[in-house]
Amino acid sequence: MDILIIGMISYLMGSIPFGLILTKIFLKKDIRDIGSGNIGATNVLRTGNKTIGYITLFLDIFKAVIPVMLVKIYYTDFLYYASLCAFIGHIFPIWLKFKGGKGVATYVGILFAINIYYGIIFILSWFMIFAITKFSSLASLIASISIPVYLLITSRLEETFFFIIMFVLIFFTHRENIKRLKNKEETKTKIY
Repeated sequence: MDILIIGMISYLMGSIPFGLILTKIFLKKDIRDIGSGNIGATNVLRTGNKTIGYITLFLDIFKAVIPVMLVKIYYTDFLYYASLCAFIGHIFPIWLKFKGGKGVATYVGILFAINIYYGIIFILSWFMIFAITKFSSLASLIASISIPVYLLITSRLEETFFFIIMFVLIFFTHRENIKRLKNKEETKTKIY
């Protein structure tokens, strides 16, 4: 019974579409009609309202931190299961006919909740690639693969498998970005 409750709570927390909620309340707009149509923080930044964009980013991170940290404290055996459920909730939210965000901010929350050093590695990798390219999607993809690579190098094979799955999911959610990057049609992102 615990596994069902943990999975459901983690999924429902992850599925809260903060980008959609905040843009509807404060901008009177539907984020799905703007830019890429995605509900995540990067697309919210395209509205021109940086404050709402950064609040979305923070909340999308935090909605993963809460269930994952609680499970880490009380049900350690279900840590990766809860992490995956929160992530799946973000990319396939029941409220939006299973059409959600790309999962990067939620993934960052998962990383920091599991191990703060994983979160730091991701953030440093992301900013390094973004500073060079100005492509948020490329920075996200490379930063996502940096975690399983780091774990392989440090011989943490048990965790590596989970983070490879997470990278594959992020790769999947970025398939349109990858096409645009290949065709040199991807839009550069302004984060400040």
